[in-house]
Amino acid sequence: MQCELPKVEKSCLRASVRQIILPNTFRSFSSKLLLNVALAACALTASTMTVEAQDSTFDKTDGMICGTVLLKTDHHAVSQVAVSLKSHAAGIFRSVLTDFEGRFEVRGLPRGTYEIAVDEPGYEPAQTSAQLDGSSPKLVLYLKSSNMTQAERKKYTVSVRELKIPGQARQEYEKGLGSLQKKDLAVSVNHFRKAVQAFPEYYEAYYHMGVVATKLAHMDEAKSAFQRAIDLSGGTYPWAEFGFGYLLYVEGKPEEAVTIVRKGLELDESSPEGYLILGMAQLRLDRQDEAERSAREALLRNPNFARAYLVLSDVYARKHEYRAQLQGLDTYLRLEPNGAESERVRQVREVVLKILAKAHPEN
Repeated sequence: MQCELPKVEKSCLRASVRQIILPNTFRSFSSKLLLNVALAACALTASTMTVEAQDSTFDKTDGMICGTVLLKTDHHAVSQVAVSLKSHAAGIFRSVLTDFEGRFEVRGLPRGTYEIAVDEPGYEPAQTSAQLDGSSPKLVLYLKSSNMTQAERKKYTVSVRELKIPGQARQEYEKGLGSLQKKDLAVSVNHFRKAVQAFPEYYEAYYHMGVVATKLAHMDEAKSAFQRAIDLSGGTYPWAEFGFGYLLYVEGKPEEAVTIVRKGLELDESSPEGYLILGMAQLRLDRQDEAERSAREALLRNPNFARAYLVLSDVYARKHEYRAQLQGLDTYLRLEPNGAESERVRQVREVVLKILAKAHPEN
């Protein structure tokens, strides 16, 4: 069981707000991120959209293909994955990203047979075909995980080291996790300390001691605990890398944060939290495209990972793409209607609405 890493640090929201309001406004938001979403509009209707079938009324490039990409296991939408569409006969190749409902749409297509495919790392290739003859095919592609992740493999593997952990140490560790889940920080850290006293190599306990110290804003103590976890694990425990990288980010060392978080992702590329922290650091370095890619990687691994939308929102706020930003605000609030950031997000949303109203008064 892994503890949730600390929430997105304040400066990202501050950076985004500067793009849309006076610098001193919402200064109290300094611990939050703006949200932003680039949403490709593929409005799937309840029935198949049709156009006239006669040659005289169907333009040669008037066709459209759209659909949805879902996870095979639970039918959750998969956002921000590339869908390729090609027709050898027409000499056409297009590639689009799914929106945050997993939908995609390609317009301006001539008649013919098209191959539609999704080839995303970590998943088996998914493909289908469609005959475009005046109708608008609505397709569904299902993604199935191709390999067991490192975390899943670890779940089913009992290592020699795990067999060496004394029962007392394991019990204290489990108690610490339980107290941490209840947000009883003082009690949890005492249990973790007892765990490492009983088993000094217990790097997972050191990691969670770092989490508690981070929540208490004891940054030096947190860094020491994360470093201890890294050393004891021989650099093989990705969560310790993520925790240390987050602290570097908070300290204003985003370049160093990027380096160490990437090391963690090499160990476990299935972690949405790792990609979230990576995106935060890249955004601080003003690497907007890289930050966007990292946020999309986080959403690929967890389509309902609300905090990843915060990083995306920052990216689009900096680009002054306020309609996309508004989509992100709405998506985040749908996922976290009562979250810690939700009220502030609603206030930011009102600011974005005013900006859009001034830019497009006719709407």
